[in-house]
Amino acid sequence: MKKDFGVQPYLFPMPAYMIGTYNEDGSVDVMMMAWGGICAEDMVALNLEAAHKTVANLRARGAFTLAIPGMDTLAVSDFLGIASANKMPDKFARTGLHAVRSARVDAPVIEEYPVTLECTVERMEDEPYGLRVLGRIVNVLADEAVLDEKGRIDAGKLQTFVFDQMRNGYYAIGEKVGQAWSSGAGLMKK
Repeated sequence: MKKDFGVQPYLFPMPAYMIGTYNEDGSVDVMMMAWGGICAEDMVALNLEAAHKTVANLRARGAFTLAIPGMDTLAVSDFLGIASANKMPDKFARTGLHAVRSARVDAPVIEEYPVTLECTVERMEDEPYGLRVLGRIVNVLADEAVLDEKGRIDAGKLQTFVFDQMRNGYYAIGEKVGQAWSSGAGLMKK
């Protein structure tokens, strides 16, 4: 028997992504977000509350980075999701993380995050359900430590985590359990 929960945002897993922008004074702002992801080959969609400092930075700078945090940064990444730059302007400085300027967009690259998408803001859509930011991926950066022997990003080496909206938890991911477009191919023969 199934229990009825009504309307809830209950999907699992939800991503734990880090949005990097610059404030008006050039200082780094990073926030954790979970409502978004890839929406086309070279596009990401972020669903944000318009009141976030990050949103003001996106409007002003027209660029951002979107990074995948590793388990080694879980505590500081969670902090960057809890703390509001509107109330705590030095929140990034408190983390001990290090940022360098992207060579391609007007946004910071956080050195401790293993994979970073460098993006331009293509569109910001104010909708009744919230603000959707569409960003174009102009480049992907990855630490050599997360690459396989052929130079491709190895998801198992990311040692990342996902968000659980239902119980507000984080869960480690990394073990490969199947091959896409192959594990179910045997059913095609029926």
